Amino acid sequence: MRQGLRLGRVFGVEIALDWSLLIVVALITLALAGGLLPDWHPDWGPGLVLLTALVAAVLFVASILLHELAHAVVGRRLGVRISRITLFVFGGMAHMEGEPEHWRAELWMALAGPVASLLLGLLCLSAAGWIAGPIVLDPEHPAEGLSRLGPLATILVWLGPINIILGLFNLVPGFPLDGGRVLRALLWGLTGDLNRSTLLAASVGQAFGWTLMALGLAMILGARVPLFGSGLVGGLWLALIGWFLANAARQSYQFRLIEDRLGALTVQRVMHRDYRVAAPDATVQTLVDEGFLTHSQHAYPVVDGEQLRGMVSLGDIRRLPRDQWPLQPVAAVMTPLERLHGVAPSAPATRALAVLGEQGVNQLPVVEAGRLLGLVTREDVLKWMFLGTGSRLES
Repeated sequence: MRQGLRLGRVFGVEIALDWSLLIVVALITLALAGGLLPDWHPDWGPGLVLLTALVAAVLFVASILLHELAHAVVGRRLGVRISRITLFVFGGMAHMEGEPEHWRAELWMALAGPVASLLLGLLCLSAAGWIAGPIVLDPEHPAEGLSRLGPLATILVWLGPINIILGLFNLVPGFPLDGGRVLRALLWGLTGDLNRSTLLAASVGQAFGWTLMALGLAMILGARVPLFGSGLVGGLWLALIGWFLANAARQSYQFRLIEDRLGALTVQRVMHRDYRVAAPDATVQTLVDEGFLTHSQHAYPVVDGEQLRGMVSLGDIRRLPRDQWPLQPVAAVMTPLERLHGVAPSAPATRALAVLGEQGVNQLPVVEAGRLLGLVTREDVLKWMFLGTGSRLES
């Protein structure tokens, strides 16, 4: 089961780091330590350069978290439930449990993130000036004016413009960027049609993504693109961001149509109850022989009495050496309950579908007060979407 690193909760919102975020931290650290910081501070030793670069990279990740928290705090004040924030290689994502009920809620929630980034950028620059005094740069030799800065002021001078750029980039009116959500909110307010507004905003988002891919390819081939420069690494990164945005725009519109089709259908209506369970003290070999080899179930809830203790999948078992299967209990290899992503029976079916996709799992436990009530799979939800009719989808 795919898991990131859970950091805890802030304002009631779970914070998780996807392991792909390490790529961003590594790239930023190498870029700063390998070029920018030595240019600004030729007298600094390698250790100080590397430490400053690493701290700057970590603080950049923290600034992305602040951007997403702004979405979450404003959204929750406006009645939009946000359960989790995930930071990953392409930035951050606030996981909403359903769409906002009104276009104004979408508008203010979408604007909150970019505004937070812009304010943070200005705050960083102001703090750098307060620490180091007025910073005067020669346009032809900017490094000379920066060489007198200490490590903290240097980090702030770098973080300030980066956050301002982050805020402005997110205001590009292409869904699912924040600017695209602003565009959708305004179109929704004008037309009253959320589906059509999503289609138009997603189309702009796809066009923007394709544009970034084209610019990235041009950079790879040696062309110099304004603001982005040229080169293999920068071009490849820009193309990947473009691909991600274009793909996310398409999927966002498709998911909106699914939400519209499923309506108010709850997990309790779509979950299935014909599943087998595993005992925590049963051996792994017993579960393999009597479970995975004889039934088509992809994962087994581990239940003690009526209480769910965890889930065990083939992936969990493969991590245990085969000669340990007859010796180790299922409890030793299962994903424990506190690391599981379950859903409540009253949750919208679309929420289950979203979590299945986000976590890359085949099924979710349906849990209430620690008791396992059922399992829900992607097939369960889609079967209802395509075969359910009329009032059945509304209850």
